[in-house]
Amino acid sequence: MNTLKKFQIYMGERRILFPLALIASGLSGLMSLVPFVFVWLIVRTLLGVGGTVASTPIGTYAWWAVGTAVAGLLIYFAALMMSHLAAFRVETNMRRSAMRKIMAMPLGFFGVNDGGRMRKIIDEDSSSTHSFIAHIMPDLVGSILSPLTVVVLLFVFDWRLGVACLIPLVAAFATMGYLMNPRMNNFQKKYLDAQERMSSEAVEYVRGIPVVKVFQQTVFSFKRFYDSIITYRDLVTKYTLSWQKPYSFYTIIINGFTYFLVPAAILIIGRTGNYAAVITDMFFYILITPLISSNIMKIMFLNQNMFLANEAITRVEKLTDYPQLESSAQPQLPQGYGIDFDGVVFRYDGAVQNAVDGITFSIPEGKTYALVGASGGGKTTIARLIPRFWDVNEGSVRIGGVDVRQIDKEELMSRISFVFQNTKLFKTTLRENITYGCPDASAEAVDRAVELSQSREIIDRLPDGLETKIGTEGTYLSGGEQQRIALARAILKDAPIVVLDEATAFADPENEHLIQQALHELMKGKTSLMIAHRLSSVQTVDRILVIEHGKIAEQGTHDELLARGGIYKTMWDEYQKSVAWTV
Repeated sequence: MNTLKKFQIYMGERRILFPLALIASGLSGLMSLVPFVFVWLIVRTLLGVGGTVASTPIGTYAWWAVGTAVAGLLIYFAALMMSHLAAFRVETNMRRSAMRKIMAMPLGFFGVNDGGRMRKIIDEDSSSTHSFIAHIMPDLVGSILSPLTVVVLLFVFDWRLGVACLIPLVAAFATMGYLMNPRMNNFQKKYLDAQERMSSEAVEYVRGIPVVKVFQQTVFSFKRFYDSIITYRDLVTKYTLSWQKPYSFYTIIINGFTYFLVPAAILIIGRTGNYAAVITDMFFYILITPLISSNIMKIMFLNQNMFLANEAITRVEKLTDYPQLESSAQPQLPQGYGIDFDGVVFRYDGAVQNAVDGITFSIPEGKTYALVGASGGGKTTIARLIPRFWDVNEGSVRIGGVDVRQIDKEELMSRISFVFQNTKLFKTTLRENITYGCPDASAEAVDRAVELSQSREIIDRLPDGLETKIGTEGTYLSGGEQQRIALARAILKDAPIVVLDEATAFADPENEHLIQQALHELMKGKTSLMIAHRLSSVQTVDRILVIEHGKIAEQGTHDELLARGGIYKTMWDEYQKSVAWTV
């Protein structure tokens, strides 16, 4: 399917406007030539050239010139109105389509696709289609018809001067063919990739500015961002220099019709002696040939603009065509809240090694299990398979005896509270942050969640309490405080299954103690799986799984694993040393 057909799909009910805009634009381009013809007739009449033509009043020609010029402008305005309406609909529908897809993406998608790239696709790539549809395509029709009509007129009025005009025209087209070779498309692809990378790295750099300033570093210290800028600069500079000579020649030759017309006119006058007629035709040609150069310049960049538009829609389609998690045609309801991993194998896209390699274990309903082990061992991946961040490659993950792939996605998410290591609070009131998963929660339920999450002292010291907006007027919360608000959100949701991804990772000792109290309330009576690096938080859990290279290396209670003297015992000893260490 070509680019224009893809755009027409996004135009929806306004698709009829686009071909009408093209027709109107072409008609407008032809109408714009008519005044030149009447000006030529006026000059010939004034000079007494043209026989019977001179009998027509000059005023008639003048009114026709003005009338056709105004008509051409009105038709062009109508063409732009129609093309803009179609372009706005394409831009809107592309954004809606992308956002609908993003909202339906598996949660794991957002772990491997950064916000900068998503922003560029939704914002810049969707916007870049507007100019192509609203201006470039309508103008292109006129840009093709007008030069062709002008060339015909050149040979109709005086074929000898027309031949003189062909020389720069042929040279210009030859140069244009050289400039529009396939390497231009290759450059455009590299250019857009470099631009996307620079945009992505810029977003990451802005997010990291506090760290850069604390450590007194400059932009040059943020190597990835700096490298992306240098790559973009070198790419653009190299390509610009490669265009310098041929494009300069093209610009001179396409605007140089006069250099060929004047000598040709002198030769014709010398041979025919018809001074008035030749001079009249020559000045007409000098007036009208700039239309050829200006329109050919538009045609020249069509390939570039078509490529940019095609790349924009391709990037949006790559997003909208991203495979979604399949939903069962006949969803089932879990009979309980126990969790079973049965021979689970999972491998990230493009990876050679399995992130989870044959994991089998069961968490009885109401029990709490913990995953411990070195970073990169697969703990977070295991935890995220429960709410279907991704689907397993082999084996199955079951809740209440039902494969999570057979559970309706909304039903699955309603049964799980997932507390992330990196807490996300929205720039709105604390109340709205807490009730995000339960917008209809009563004030009493919210207050209870605040109390159980140990967040009361946070709320009380803020000027507007629960109505305080995060991120406004200098109101910010520490990492530990944000985690407690997130726990209040999870407590309010009251899901029967709780998954904790290192909930105390960024907490200071005081906040850690309060968070542990909140976690105790959150997990009370729930089926829970927690990931922990601070081993003090797993001593009382029902079972500990030691994960290494995507497999269960050891499992048992805290005391059993210590008595076994294996990996967990080594980790515990190292943890105790770190706790006891002082300056």
